[in-house]
Amino acid sequence: MLELAKLVGVPPSEIAVIGDGGNDVTMFEQAGLSIAMGNAQPVVKAEAHFVTASNSEDGFAAAVERFILGGER
Repeated sequence: MLELAKLVGVPPSEIAVIGDGGNDVTMFEQAGLSIAMGNAQPVVKAEAHFVTASNSEDGFAAAVERFILGGER
């Protein structure tokens, strides 16, 4: 994520990320806004700023609407 941020000239503090696996925790630590999916393991949810609905409940779309487009923090 940091290399991509550097490449496009966006500070990591301005990047939002969404994940559901243990491998996403590092990404959560680097981003300005981290969102865990509702189906994520408890340890992943604990590392995120927010938790959205699960994959089967359209959690990704809900997170984009609420936190990206809606600007809630």
